[in-house]
Amino acid sequence: MSVKEIRPTDIKDNVFRLIGQDWILVSASHNGKTNGMTASWGGLGILWGRPVAYIFIRPTRYTKEFVDASDHMTLSVFDVKYKPMLQYFGTVSGRDEDKIAKNALTLEKDGAYTYFAEARLTLLAKKLYAQQLEEQFFTAAAADPADGPRSHYPKQDYHTMYVAEIEKVLVKE
Repeated sequence: MSVKEIRPTDIKDNVFRLIGQDWILVSASHNGKTNGMTASWGGLGILWGRPVAYIFIRPTRYTKEFVDASDHMTLSVFDVKYKPMLQYFGTVSGRDEDKIAKNALTLEKDGAYTYFAEARLTLLAKKLYAQQLEEQFFTAAAADPADGPRSHYPKQDYHTMYVAEIEKVLVKE
């Protein structure tokens, strides 16, 4: 299989399914090491006149250290057969083991970006903005104790939101 570059506007996937159900692997590299984590919160859109992805990472995640230290990140989507691998990346910390080696993933380089050869869709994105969510900015509508946004933070470990410009989209043919 070969990889070709497409424009962000040519992505055919349903964004809600892509992120919320298929999941994405967020990865970044720093000091010669790459780490990644599974994410199911985020989105794609237009901001500041640019195609962007926005993702959310909790402060306890090891991958956050890599995303914070780098100007670049990749968002990778895999075929359904990789769902167990994505589950693993979402529950095991890269602090404890080399998740990439354990799953026999192949790292590829594209300038400042490191991505996975096995991904069916990869977004190469340059970080533009990062801000931690704060309690004071939740609205009254977020207060539903059963399923409102506040219910996701019993330890008040609020995510950091990242906005990243999609510089390149790679798809397997």
